[in-house]
Amino acid sequence: MVERYTRPEMGRIWSEQNKFETMKQVEVVVAQVQAEKGLIPQSAARNIARKAKFQISRIKKIEEKTKHDVIAFVSNLAENVGKDGRFIHFGLTSSDVLDTALALQIKQAGKIIKDDFKVLKRVLREKIRTHEKTVCVGRTHGIHAEPMSFGLKMAGFYEELKRNEKRFLEAWSEACVGKLSGAVGTYSALDESIEKKVCQKLGLKREDIATQVIPRDRHAYLMIALSMIGSGLERLAVELRHLQRTEVYEVVEGFSKGQKGSSAMPHKKNPISAENITGCARLLRAYAQAAQENIVLWHERDISHSSVERVIFPDAFILCDYAMNRMASLIKNLVVDKERMLKNFQFSQGQLFSSHLLLALVKKGLSREEAYKLVQRLSHSLEEGDDLLTAALRDKMVSKHLKESELRNIFSGKAHQKSISKIIQRSLKS
Repeated sequence: MVERYTRPEMGRIWSEQNKFETMKQVEVVVAQVQAEKGLIPQSAARNIARKAKFQISRIKKIEEKTKHDVIAFVSNLAENVGKDGRFIHFGLTSSDVLDTALALQIKQAGKIIKDDFKVLKRVLREKIRTHEKTVCVGRTHGIHAEPMSFGLKMAGFYEELKRNEKRFLEAWSEACVGKLSGAVGTYSALDESIEKKVCQKLGLKREDIATQVIPRDRHAYLMIALSMIGSGLERLAVELRHLQRTEVYEVVEGFSKGQKGSSAMPHKKNPISAENITGCARLLRAYAQAAQENIVLWHERDISHSSVERVIFPDAFILCDYAMNRMASLIKNLVVDKERMLKNFQFSQGQLFSSHLLLALVKKGLSREEAYKLVQRLSHSLEEGDDLLTAALRDKMVSKHLKESELRNIFSGKAHQKSISKIIQRSLKS
């Protein structure tokens, strides 16, 4: 991933240095367990733990000759350990180390994403509470529909975020799995008790049945979960982009001192964060597709997945971490224009209450078709400066069935606000 979108902590986890560190951790713990089981000398395991070091430049130099990255890595460790280096990678195949080390990186990276959820949920909750009763227009098809509050609008995204968190935690757990079952998963070189003990020490679960690799459906599920986070962020980002359009202008992204919106037009304040998050989501979905392609390997393994995973795992985690934090900053600094929301609310001339007027007339005895035609006629005949309440008050058919007090109650919005508060409180409790 490009440096621009890489936050330091997540970037470190997916660095080449940490990749080899986790691989070394696997090799060292395997040697420890093998020594405990009497497969290799205790002194060898101690020497491996103390002396096993690697130099990335040296690994690359060896790989130029071997054309095999794991062999180059093991050779570099062994030459630093000395005589006992022969016990490094004892009974293992490359995927035992690569897949188990990848699980360790996934475990580390997942903790950051887990914390990102906490931050984003917190800022969303604050915005919801602040604007629980901030009246705004609810829109369907981009057209004014019924009254709602900005707090309720945000609560819908908050609920989706909670669902995406649940999905991610489940997928993350499924991917934190190690394997040491050997070349085609038969434990022909090492007893499965070694795998059990090593995974326990590393804080990983064991793969129930591996081939030579951990089945890639686990990884695909994780990538799908990350892409779902991206899509949820994009849904919120697109909403905020729409609300920032000049014709709507109900919210504005925070604009810092000295910031410039356009090289040509000094007046511009563009929704750059929301647009950036939209782009990030597109990439996350593409990574999920690539991960699903990786599920299908030849027989017990091939390496068609390897080149893909070198790109998609670092990129997906780094990008998801970045997008979640950028969204948290966007929400925290979002300027909500209550007056503009009210002005837009009034622009529809009271038509936001048409459905409740319809229901009130049906309750008074009109058929639904009669009531619908009546309210539609009044709504479609409004002129500039007029509103649906006034039109209803002067209409003989409406007045025949509804008192003025009943009409004013319909157009007060009390029914909407009462339900909105209940919905929000229910959401914030869970």
